[in-house]
Amino acid sequence: MDDASPDGTGRLADALAASRPWLHVLHRTGKDGLGAAYRAGFAWGAARGYDALGQMDADLQHPPAALVPLAAALDDGAALAVGSRYVAGGGVDGWSRSRHLLSRAGCAGTRLALGTPLSDPTGGLRLWRAEALAAIDVARTEAAGFAFQVETAQRACTAGLAVHEVPYTFEPRAVGTSKMSPLISLEGVQVVLRLRRDGRAGA
Repeated sequence: MDDASPDGTGRLADALAASRPWLHVLHRTGKDGLGAAYRAGFAWGAARGYDALGQMDADLQHPPAALVPLAAALDDGAALAVGSRYVAGGGVDGWSRSRHLLSRAGCAGTRLALGTPLSDPTGGLRLWRAEALAAIDVARTEAAGFAFQVETAQRACTAGLAVHEVPYTFEPRAVGTSKMSPLISLEGVQVVLRLRRDGRAGA
């Protein structure tokens, strides 16, 4: 997915796709947020009949090799395989102490507020069965930013889907800067509060 990247990412992706029949690049004209990009990508894959659909960052902080154990988890019966930094065998390289604490606090707060069993409910490295995405009605999720990860994970857990966490190591960023901002963090808090409210209403 390329949301009109100003650094030429879209052009580079198209050049790579020209010699790789398996690589498809979806271009969107503006930045509508991470959630909208994922919803568009999942819809594209579902329309073409893929059995499994993955999500990962394209900056290599999510190592491509980590997709292999995620696929094995689907073969073992998972509806959703979540790459986890915080289960045994997982980890993070290259983060400052403050970044570690912020991430840990976000995961702990999410678990406490929502009762999710996941150690890493905010992570974005995942592999889904297509029917699992249909079961959580991913097209009707609302989160715009990184909170999309929390919303979809919570929907999967609430729906009783088999969710497996698979350890991986989040790699250091080689180039570029993080898109995390106070506004994105605020949306994350708002999404967690909405999910908690909706869960109580449905109880």
